[in-house]
Amino acid sequence: MGKALIIGCGGVAGVTIHKCCQNSDVFEEIMIASRTKSKCDVLKAKLDGGKTKIHTAQVDADNTQEVIDLINSFKPDVVINLALPYQDLTIMDACLATKTHYVDTANYEPLDDAKFEYKWQWAYRERFKEAGITALLGSGFDPGVTGVFSAFAQKHYFDEIHYLDILDANAGDHGYPFATNFNPEINIREVTANGSYWEDGTWVETEPLEIKREYDFPVIGKKDMYLLHHEELESLALNLKGIKRIRFFMTFGQSYITHLKCLENVGMTSIEPIDYNGMQIVPLQFLKAVLPDPASLGPRTKGKTNIGCIFKGIKDGKERTYYIYNVCDHEESYKEVQSQAISYTTGVPAMIGAMLVMNGTWQKPGVYNVEEFDPDPFMEALNKWGLPWVEDFNPTLVD
Repeated sequence: MGKALIIGCGGVAGVTIHKCCQNSDVFEEIMIASRTKSKCDVLKAKLDGGKTKIHTAQVDADNTQEVIDLINSFKPDVVINLALPYQDLTIMDACLATKTHYVDTANYEPLDDAKFEYKWQWAYRERFKEAGITALLGSGFDPGVTGVFSAFAQKHYFDEIHYLDILDANAGDHGYPFATNFNPEINIREVTANGSYWEDGTWVETEPLEIKREYDFPVIGKKDMYLLHHEELESLALNLKGIKRIRFFMTFGQSYITHLKCLENVGMTSIEPIDYNGMQIVPLQFLKAVLPDPASLGPRTKGKTNIGCIFKGIKDGKERTYYIYNVCDHEESYKEVQSQAISYTTGVPAMIGAMLVMNGTWQKPGVYNVEEFDPDPFMEALNKWGLPWVEDFNPTLVD
């Protein structure tokens, strides 16, 4: 079928690469490119010998010309961007220059501003349309599968969706007093930022972790969850018919919150550079360097995740509620692809999104979020590739 260039070689990329190799009918050739080529080579050595032909390369994703040169030499059908969110625009620029389809899992954010917004990437719509190529934004789990779940609910179960709560629960235990399940810099920026939710056409801002609820999750039980701002709220607010309110909740244990508050109080989560012994260092980047690498948590993590969406709306004039979710097991994920479930739940949808763009199912010139395409092929692929979903037509609602 074709070739994919995968930029990045962290936990999520590891999963996506494993899954591309499992899906060798579509991904005949892949190139893994990262700032550190040795990490790509280690993965290639593990996976070589299957049907998918694997290449590796060194690339600085902050340098558009380097990415352009790499695309021109490998000539992929699609670029899967699994680098850092700060690098989205340089990679999109390279895709434009070479007329290559683009897929990512997280929206752009500037290094100096912890703002998750789509405006920078949406500004590329006309240029991608003119170039005749597709940019698929946010093909992870949240954003990603949560958007596909929403499009599926809208297509099959509702005339109008009025309320949507996205719930992201991780009941995994890695045994460390404090560690983050994905890139510490992104994770801590997300959690220490102000929360917000979308209601009646406007954004309502909250203090960080101000709104807390307890929810009894299927399979994993009762968990404390906190309202955060999350990027898919912004696109879903535009793309769901009749929507009045969207909120996003994520679970955190008390130990995590206590450690985080303490680190915040002493300035360790700051993204403002400080002078240290004549050097400029960013406290959060230094903290990232001393925390356990999320990729190392895989073999230690036990338990499960539960991520899903609860909808309330109208069908044929009657009120209806609907909950759709996926439960993923950390140990099973590790057994299959040597990564814990947080990386697994993001890495699998990245492969699926890229596959649907490559095989033409989700191909139209321009820049799109996942919920703007037909959800059915993606939903079918989730069941096939390791993220089966469960439906509940009488869920407990979040107050």
